[in-house]
Amino acid sequence: MTVGKEEILELHKKKTGLLSIHSEFHIKNKTDLGMAYTPGVADVCKEISAHEEEADIYTMKGKTLAVITDGSAVLGLGNIGPKAGLPVVEGKSLIYKELAGVNAIPLCINQVGAENIVNSIKNLAGSFGGIHLEDIKAPDCFTIEEQLKKELSIPVYHDDQHGTAIAVLAALYNAAKVVNKPFETLKVVINGAGASGIATAKLLQKAGIDQIVMVDVNGALVAGDEKLNFAQQAIAKSTNPEGKSGKLEEVIADQDVFIGLSVSHVLTKEMVEKMAKDAIIFALANPRPEILPEDAYAGGARIVATGGSNYPNQINNILVFPGLFKGLLDAKATDLTDELKIIVAQQIAEMIKDPVEEKIIPGIFDGGVVELVSKIVFESLRKQPVQKFD
Repeated sequence: MTVGKEEILELHKKKTGLLSIHSEFHIKNKTDLGMAYTPGVADVCKEISAHEEEADIYTMKGKTLAVITDGSAVLGLGNIGPKAGLPVVEGKSLIYKELAGVNAIPLCINQVGAENIVNSIKNLAGSFGGIHLEDIKAPDCFTIEEQLKKELSIPVYHDDQHGTAIAVLAALYNAAKVVNKPFETLKVVINGAGASGIATAKLLQKAGIDQIVMVDVNGALVAGDEKLNFAQQAIAKSTNPEGKSGKLEEVIADQDVFIGLSVSHVLTKEMVEKMAKDAIIFALANPRPEILPEDAYAGGARIVATGGSNYPNQINNILVFPGLFKGLLDAKATDLTDELKIIVAQQIAEMIKDPVEEKIIPGIFDGGVVELVSKIVFESLRKQPVQKFD
């Protein structure tokens, strides 16, 4: 079912956005007022002054996230600015509440430069139990996340990186089963060397795949290329072991897997024909994929997934972030490891007991995804002391 622009705008306009704040305590008389506010609130203030960590117990900080954007890299729209990026983080905040029962406050930051954004977030972080970063351009997003993780004692999570990587890994586990190829031997080309592409490459490496070639608009990433930004130079050192060069149409030959985290219509039927037998195509650009599924199948692909809901096999961050952060908050954690990301991906994959070409990953409305991810994160973190991970 296609919904028109006017209907969408009316939905968001009707109640001035998608979110409101609802009270957990109702003030009906002077006693209630005195307990919630002055003079009673002074007791809570003094308790937190003596033990700052108890803000997580006595205030909404312990159950609330900030979902933050600067609007510099909104998927499919580019650098549209902070206020124009606000509807995206409002939508994700709604998803947190509706699917996981997690309070999330959407915030747009009108700052330029990684250092300024870091300082802004640090200054407001005391009000939140976690930070969800969204739609911040590379390579700034890497610097911002890394610096915040060093300086804050709450989880900091960039969904464009980690949510994407976990969802892709989950789908790839099952795709490898369907085409009957050992997971660790897969030859993978990732088109798009921004935040999502680099994070996905790193997690696939951690999971055991060492044949990965990264490609951007200029061609394959090769170690030593000084035209690359610092994040691309780093990933180039650990990928492309054969030193392949050239554009996508050249390096895609004999590859088992294409993962598109880039822009629409960059992959052609003829390129798919060059790939290995039973090729796996993850064309995840939104709103239009790198190749239409019908063209990928015509080129000989065995499995095709997209980022949208209008085709089978939707690979989307929504499978990950609601349950992931619920588990982090419940466990009072400060971060998550790559090992935990892999466990989450494995568990999502195992929800499909008998994967087939058109069903390699669950849908968010299949039921149980959020609950499973939350439980896995919580139980994994509670097995060890809560700590900060590199």
